[in-house]
Amino acid sequence: MARVFLLLAALSGFTGVALGAFAAHGLRSRLPEGMLSVFQTGVQYQLWHTAALIGVGLLLLRQPDSPLFKASGGLFVLGILLFSGSLYLMALAGWRVGMVTPMGGLCFLLGWVCFGVAALTVK
Repeated sequence: MARVFLLLAALSGFTGVALGAFAAHGLRSRLPEGMLSVFQTGVQYQLWHTAALIGVGLLLLRQPDSPLFKASGGLFVLGILLFSGSLYLMALAGWRVGMVTPMGGLCFLLGWVCFGVAALTVK
C-alpha cells in the first residue's frame, strides 16, 4: 500500500505542478479573475495533500499494518479527486457539481483525523 500511495503522490505532484503552470501561463488571459482563483485553489489543495500523501506512504513503510494510515491516504486521494477535480471543472467548464466539492473537503478533514489518531496510536 505504501508504494501505491507514493506512486499516486508522484502522479498528483506532477499533475499539480503542470496544472499550476497551465493556470499561470495559459489561463491568466482566458479566465475571469474569480475563476482563475478557483482553479488555483484546486492546485493549492492538490499539492498540499500530495505532500501529505508522501508522508502517509513513508509512514506506511514503517507501519504497513496501520489501517488508519491507509484510510488517511485513501481519503487524501479521494479528496484530491473530488475537491480539486471539481474546482478544475468549475473553472474550466463552468460545471457546478453540487455537493462534490464539499464532499472532497470532508474527505480531506477525515483524512487528517485518521492521520492524527494513527499518529497517537503508532508504536
